[in-house]
Amino acid sequence: MNNPLVYQTDFGLVDGAVSAMYGVALSVDPTLRIYDLTHEIPPFNVWEASYRLFQTVSYWPEGTVFVSVVDPGVGSDRLSVVAKTKTNQYIVTPNNGTLSHIAETLDIVEVREIDETVHRLPNSENSHTFHGRDIYAYVGAKLASSLSFKKIGRRVPLKKIKTLNHPNPVITETTIAGHIDILDVRFGNVWTNIERELFTSFGVKYGDLLEVMITNNHTQVYKNKMTYGKSFADSQLGEPVLYVNSVDCIGIALNQGSFAEAYGIGTGANWQITIRKLQKQKRAS
Repeated sequence: MNNPLVYQTDFGLVDGAVSAMYGVALSVDPTLRIYDLTHEIPPFNVWEASYRLFQTVSYWPEGTVFVSVVDPGVGSDRLSVVAKTKTNQYIVTPNNGTLSHIAETLDIVEVREIDETVHRLPNSENSHTFHGRDIYAYVGAKLASSLSFKKIGRRVPLKKIKTLNHPNPVITETTIAGHIDILDVRFGNVWTNIERELFTSFGVKYGDLLEVMITNNHTQVYKNKMTYGKSFADSQLGEPVLYVNSVDCIGIALNQGSFAEAYGIGTGANWQITIRKLQKQKRAS
C-alpha cells in the first residue's frame, strides 16, 4: 500500500492551483490517498508554514509524505529538498526556513536535494513559477507511491538547511520569557513557545495570578494580570486566561473572545512575551 500524501500551501482554494497539484499526484498513482493540512497559510509566511508542520507531522504514521509549498523565492537558486525525520516522515519543500520548527522538535536525520533533471513533471521544463505543481507535488507523489528516498538526489549536509530565528525561552527566578509562535487563528488564541514542562518548573500552579507583558520589537503592546487555568472556563466571560494548549505549550485566550484581535497580537521571534510571578501579599497580623 502507498503512503499518505499531505499538502500544505499558501495558495487558498479560490482557483485551480491546489486541484492541479492533486491531478499531478493522481497521474503518478491514481490510488494515492491525498489529504490537506491547510491551504490558508498567509501569503509568503514561511514562519507559519514551519509551525503548522510542527503542529501536525508527529501525529501522522511513519512513511507519510508532506508537501509544503510556501515559496516566495520560487524560480530562484534556493534548493528544493526532501527532509526525513527521525520518526520516518518526509517533507518535500523549498529550503527557505520551512523546516525550522521540525528541525528543532522532531530531529531531521537526512536531507536530499531534488534532482530536477530527473524528478520533474514531464514537459514542465520551461515553467519557473509553479514548482508546487511541477516539482513538489510530482516528487511527493512518487515518494508516497514507490520512489526510494535515496534516489531523490544528492545528500545535503544538515548544516545547509536554512532555519529562521527561533530563540529558546529564558527563565529566571521571577520571570519566564519566550515569543509568540503562532495564533490559533479561528479563535484568536495566542500560542507561545514556552513548553508546559518549563512553565511548571517555574513553580506555578493552577489558579495562580501572574503578570503578562507582550512586546513587539521591544515596544509594549500588552500588560496585565491573568490567571493560570486548566481551560477557558477558568476565567470570566471576556477575561484572559493562561492555559496549556494542544501542543503542550502555554497559550493565552479570552473566554469566548479573540485575544489576538483585541490587542493586535502578531507572531514571530520579534513578538516577545514575559510572564512574571506576583509577590504574594502578607496577611495582616
